[in-house]
Amino acid sequence: MQIIAQELEKANVGYVALNEPLANHTTIKIGGPADLFIIPNDIDALRTTLAIVKKHNLNWRAIGRGSNLLVSDKGIEGAVIKLDKGLDHLDVDGTKITVGGGYPVVKLATVISRQGLSGFEFASGIPGSIGGAVYMNAGAHGSDISKVLTRAHILFEDGSMQWLTNEEMQFSYRTSCLQKKRPGICIEAQFELQNGEKQSIVAVMLKNKDYRRETQPWNFPCAGSIFRNPLPNYAGQLIEKAGLKGYQIGGAQISEMHGNFIVNAGGATAQDVLDLIQYIRMKISELYQVDMETEVEIVGRK
Repeated sequence: MQIIAQELEKANVGYVALNEPLANHTTIKIGGPADLFIIPNDIDALRTTLAIVKKHNLNWRAIGRGSNLLVSDKGIEGAVIKLDKGLDHLDVDGTKITVGGGYPVVKLATVISRQGLSGFEFASGIPGSIGGAVYMNAGAHGSDISKVLTRAHILFEDGSMQWLTNEEMQFSYRTSCLQKKRPGICIEAQFELQNGEKQSIVAVMLKNKDYRRETQPWNFPCAGSIFRNPLPNYAGQLIEKAGLKGYQIGGAQISEMHGNFIVNAGGATAQDVLDLIQYIRMKISELYQVDMETEVEIVGRK
């Protein structure tokens, strides 16, 4: 691994580290080390990074701001590539915006609202990056990425890059083609918004932010929603109805504020969270005959 790290450093791709603790790069503040960790300087550096990683037959995965992610206590084998500075460009051309995969979703919602652009208000409290939001078709308040995205610029494993249309992204509930059918990294996204009244847009965003602040535990490290909603039911409501709010295993606790959030109440391990997820699944199946499917991505060594 040292040799690969040296090759990446020689190629001047950006920040390169061995055994980087991923607890420092996830919103739940949990996760063992990545064998190899890279933050590329820009899109060209990202392509070079992926080419070197593939040349050495290393497993790899991309991350953004580390929300919606539970990393094993044993860490991740292979390379973890973080989209951050250098992939956070923004271009606004009328109602069309082009934004880098490393750009924070909350920041984008704030910036464009001040320019009187409407359509992205739903995302004002989503804690991830644009690349991750496109990858999982993130959404809230009755809307999601698929409603505003026109196309996404994808870097595929073989080094090729292609703009995929909204239709080609094959969006569905918290899903896109990038998750299984066509693994790749969203390096840029284009959105088509509408001109609106700035004051009204900001008011909606503040209302959404207040709702999140009042109903979700952002004062504790967490990964966001743990389970997908088993429609027509809602995961949080089922968990609350089962009387599980506040239930704790180790340092992992079902939030007192929202049943579909597990918080790191202090010193939680990934195993604590996994045990709690399993307990919730068992109780909901037992009480309501509903199978709960995780929304949070669970990755890393077993």
